[in-house]
Amino acid sequence: MAGLRYNYVMLHRHLTHQEFTLAAIDDVIARGKRPDWADLRRAVLADRVVLEKVLRVCQAHVADPYAQRYHFWKHYAERYLA
Repeated sequence: MAGLRYNYVMLHRHLTHQEFTLAAIDDVIARGKRPDWADLRRAVLADRVVLEKVLRVCQAHVADPYAQRYHFWKHYAERYLA
């Protein structure tokens, strides 16, 4: 399932594509609204590679106790990777 493209409408700053790359995932977590998070959730459930990318993005932010969005997604990803 690697290389799948997901249809979602969030336009990412500084990105010229709409794939779930590390930068796009970071943008969805940091700036996304509920529909964007729902799209990311569907992608995570459909493709383990996206799930691993979410965990990788979140690891870079969890040292900040105020980065609650990243803490949420980190716990979510760990739950499904277990």
